[in-house]
Amino acid sequence: MNTTGMSTQNTVMVFDTTLRDGEQSPGAALSVDEKLELARALEGLGVDIIEAGFPISSPGDFQAVKRISQEIRGCIVCGLTRANRGDIDAAAEALEEAPRPRIHTGLGVSDVHIRHKLHTTRDEALERGVNAVKYAKKFVEDVQYFTEDAGRADPAYLHRVLQAVIAAGATVVNIPDTTGYTTPEEFGALIRGVCENVPNIHRATISVHCHNDLGMATANTLAGVVNGARQVEVTVNGIGERAGNSSLEEVVMALGTRRDFFGLETGISVRRLYPVSRLVSQLTGITVQPNKAIVGANAFAHSSGIHQDGVLKERTTYEIINPRDVGAPDSAIILSARSGRHGLRHRLAELGYALDEAQFEKVYQRFLEVADKKKAVDTRDLEAIVEDEVQVFFEETFQLEHIQVSCGNRSIPTATVRIQGPDGQTFCDADHGSGPVDAVYRAINRVIGEENELIEFSVEAVTEGIDAVGRVTIRIQANEPVDGGERPVFSGHGADTDIMVASAKAYIFALNRLIAARREAQMSRSPDCG
Repeated sequence: MNTTGMSTQNTVMVFDTTLRDGEQSPGAALSVDEKLELARALEGLGVDIIEAGFPISSPGDFQAVKRISQEIRGCIVCGLTRANRGDIDAAAEALEEAPRPRIHTGLGVSDVHIRHKLHTTRDEALERGVNAVKYAKKFVEDVQYFTEDAGRADPAYLHRVLQAVIAAGATVVNIPDTTGYTTPEEFGALIRGVCENVPNIHRATISVHCHNDLGMATANTLAGVVNGARQVEVTVNGIGERAGNSSLEEVVMALGTRRDFFGLETGISVRRLYPVSRLVSQLTGITVQPNKAIVGANAFAHSSGIHQDGVLKERTTYEIINPRDVGAPDSAIILSARSGRHGLRHRLAELGYALDEAQFEKVYQRFLEVADKKKAVDTRDLEAIVEDEVQVFFEETFQLEHIQVSCGNRSIPTATVRIQGPDGQTFCDADHGSGPVDAVYRAINRVIGEENELIEFSVEAVTEGIDAVGRVTIRIQANEPVDGGERPVFSGHGADTDIMVASAKAYIFALNRLIAARREAQMSRSPDCG
């Protein structure tokens, strides 16, 4: 990894904003512990910069940036600010224990942003930006300046702003296509124009940040790199506001696979791409579409007989990337209940899961349950089991013990649930609803009593066949704010061969996240919390 924080001629720095821009995806809110877990995974992945959050935006974001600054040592830790002293003060405080801190500040440069968002003039916006950089430099050496909506800005004004903020001390200048408006040809020309028309551009690294509103984020990012950018701003799985951001795994593998064309390298450990993708999906509740490049379930699947024949004879006939190179599993490996603990442990290790004895035993018992219901348990089943049983980064107040559902076309759907609560207490209740899932959720509500609105429910088969494990993903919105601001949204997931059981698990998972967030907010307001 490049330890200076500045790119070399043949190196592209990877600036990961999964924890900031990625978390702005609706329902993707993460707890402080979940953010820290992802930061550790990103550090292991080899990213150069982690944008840990927007410290002034909430006490939780401030604490997340602070915790990450305290624990992450292998890469730059960055905090986002607006171009004002209050934001910069908060970021500087949150980043004060980071070995290599970076403050990321800036303003819009398009006329639509200057007039309608900032309510100012071009000259006044430029002056505010310069003052923000100078103020940030009092706290850190490494200051990145973003020129929001550069894709729709007047290039001449953009060049003026960049020259001024670099003169003021900016070490990185971020050229975003904030609305995903440009085409690769246009965006490449924009970056080339910056290189040719900003006299002091050699004193800063050019960064590109592209959104996917028209499906061109990765192409635009690569066009920026071809024309002189040496930092790419990306998110794992391409998550982010609206249609998302440039996908880390797509950009990195495009540069690596086509090194003959780009002639550039990154410091990413590509074998970790798939495991980190799964972790991000599990924690945010945002599923990866099957046909997603690099990390989707179908990325290395072949159903056509012609394709299968070709791949069996020579993999490269239809695969330009070896799935093992990105840490993706070989879904043809099948396990059954007869495999035993040793076989299961070996396969889990191959998939990159490092479980302690207690975690492994929980996974093994679930594996046996699934294996008794299915003829074979494949890799995607195992991933669902591990996600469901192990990867939880908050205190679980309630746990599902038992569920029974009665329904039919001539009966009223009725559900009975038994739930273990705080201090090991067991609660049992029943209710009816318009359908079996509604009945289950009403029964759970009678026990837990945490008011919320179910805003999304989805179910998918993890594997093929009538005996497939089903994964349920839901989103709930609290009936009132947890810590000021808007009502937060929490995701939940559950997996089981019985969809009603998976649905109950997903709902309790989301409710536990809501309860944990409320508890964390109360602790942050307490005068005794340090």
